[in-house]
Amino acid sequence: MIDIVNGLLVRDGLVLMAKRSRHRCSYPDTWSFPGGHVEPGETFGEALVRELREELGIVATDWSRLGTTTDNNASPADCPSFHVFVVRTWDGGEPVLRGDEHNEMAWFSPRGARLLEPLAVAGFGAMLDRLPEA
Repeated sequence: MIDIVNGLLVRDGLVLMAKRSRHRCSYPDTWSFPGGHVEPGETFGEALVRELREELGIVATDWSRLGTTTDNNASPADCPSFHVFVVRTWDGGEPVLRGDEHNEMAWFSPRGARLLEPLAVAGFGAMLDRLPEA
């Protein structure tokens, strides 16, 4: 099983979405929540903190699990589980894109994020629908 953690950053009623670079082998040129693979021996929380630091230059300090979704279009052998966490506080200031994994990011209302095309995984839309009052 492939485990992926995603941080759904929430601030002032808005959520942060990042557009994956088109050169990515998985889900290129799609909108997603920042995150990545859980490395061997890592907890989901450790992976979440590491991924957000690597991708956005922030350190998550308060998060809660929102849910898990899968990619119904992936083959059963390669089907990742996306573990989505709501991140409400972090250290490090304003998130900024680091590296080349994403080429764009912006804050959206949950409804606006739900309407982005294309979302990396259809289940991300359901996660946005489940988001407690932002």
